[in-house]
Amino acid sequence: MTAPALRSGTGAPAELFFEDLVPGLTVDLGTVTVDGDEMRAFARRFDPQWYHVDQELAEASRHGGVIASGFYTVSLFMRAYVDHLLSRAAADASPGLEELRWLAPVRAGDRLAVRVDVMGARPSDARPGLGTVILTGTMLRLGPDNQPEQEVLRTRFRGWFALRPVPPSTGSGPSPTDPASAGSVVGEQPSTGAASPGPTQAGPAQNGPAQAGPAQNGPAQNGPTQAGPAQNGPAQNGPAQNGLSEAGPVQAAPVQAGPTQPGPAQAAPGQAGPSQAGPSQADPVQAGPAAAGAGAGQQS
Repeated sequence: MTAPALRSGTGAPAELFFEDLVPGLTVDLGTVTVDGDEMRAFARRFDPQWYHVDQELAEASRHGGVIASGFYTVSLFMRAYVDHLLSRAAADASPGLEELRWLAPVRAGDRLAVRVDVMGARPSDARPGLGTVILTGTMLRLGPDNQPEQEVLRTRFRGWFALRPVPPSTGSGPSPTDPASAGSVVGEQPSTGAASPGPTQAGPAQNGPAQAGPAQNGPAQNGPTQAGPAQNGPAQNGPAQNGLSEAGPVQAAPVQAGPTQPGPAQAAPGQAGPSQAGPSQADPVQAGPAAAGAGAGQQS
């Protein structure tokens, strides 16, 4: 759903916004001629003081004739301001004025040049999307030569104007160089040529060439695997001897196990006696009732 177009003070599409009303800007609001009948009708309706409505009394006074109500004069200013600026600008409202001065009498037939000067502008703190513009309005009486003779009105006021809309940005997919979208599917591990480590569930352990670490006797448990009967890769076991065994050096590479050699000790049936181990390249082996791996004298 698109946002409604911003409108000017007269309802037409706006072409001027807060950003266009920069300090130092002067806007010519044209020239107005004071209509005598309209001036007196306004005074009779809104400001019926004798010097605005009574011709004879006004001529006998220091005024020398009927003069316009000051609010009629400022109404002429307001109409010129709407016709020449607010009809084009995205005007919202005005929070008020700081100054309004009537500097000289206005009479029927006077020609008045009208303008506004932008004195300051800042985004509004109280009204998001609007900016506050400080303006000074003046009206100058023109002489027969069309040159300004006298300033008759001065006002300083504030106006709210909408900020220029920001065009909506067009949506786009992830950048090809975005690390999050390059070369992988969400949740998939990038391929590196090696199996990614993760928790494994193993059946009976199939041990390849033995890697010798510190030997721990008892039922072999390799990491998280539940080991069944140990099958040690290419190891070939000779017939089990329940006597003393003399083990040759332990090789970390694939083990070729020869027949165990019984020592002089006599062991009880089904129990291995104290073993005398030759030099080992692994850590010293403490032999318990069950030999690690495919040791001799293992009980089924």
